[in-house]
Amino acid sequence: MEKILAPSTCPSCGEFLKWENHILYCRNVECGSQSQKKIEHFAKTLKIKGLGPAAIEKLELSNPGDLYFLTPSDIEEALGSKKLAEKLFAEIQNSRNAPLNMVLPALSIRLIGRTATEKLSKICNGLHEVDEEVCSKAGLGPAATESLLKYLDEGLTFFLPHTMMFEKPVQRDIVGTVCISGKLKSFKTKAEATKALEQHGYTVKSSVTRDVTVLVNESGIESQKTIKARDDGLMIVENLLEFLGENYGTA
Repeated sequence: MEKILAPSTCPSCGEFLKWENHILYCRNVECGSQSQKKIEHFAKTLKIKGLGPAAIEKLELSNPGDLYFLTPSDIEEALGSKKLAEKLFAEIQNSRNAPLNMVLPALSIRLIGRTATEKLSKICNGLHEVDEEVCSKAGLGPAATESLLKYLDEGLTFFLPHTMMFEKPVQRDIVGTVCISGKLKSFKTKAEATKALEQHGYTVKSSVTRDVTVLVNESGIESQKTIKARDDGLMIVENLLEFLGENYGTA
């Protein structure tokens, strides 16, 4: 049987490949294939519609920062459509308002994804505060910390128009604790109902714990949760939308 040899160079840029944990990597930061994938990831994370692989190739983009120097004319010339150019330009402009919570995991920084970003958002206000001490307090490991600080030292974020500030969750007073039993009729999923309740200051639990004050049961089935809640004298809600009030969605 003919032996299969691993490639020694990147098929895209020709750079020598490096073995890391039994996997070959191209570490050329100017590799064309890597650049395109990073822009695809950036666009997907920031929800920039219309910026797929074909559009990125036609626009000849090399990094996410290039997006914000494009004019409608540039896009129209590359894509051959004024209508598409107007839509994509609007999408790009709207993405300027994205908080660091979205931008940081969009940058394809090794070991820095949504989880690491969330940890950092709880410790500091923006990217300008990030250093080794902040990373340590946030609970980032040595490898992730080194990766992030190296990226910041390279100054690549200077080409982006974002404020690089974290968006902090609105703190609301806890007005009660709710447990949801069975299927819902007023919301498609329990996740949507939970979000609505939390927006109105309620904590949501999966079981009838001692601190639960309200049980939501829209199915009408006398579940064990419902029986326990009734025995404990808790409020039983049969229509969550009515319970939240007419102003649901504006809070």
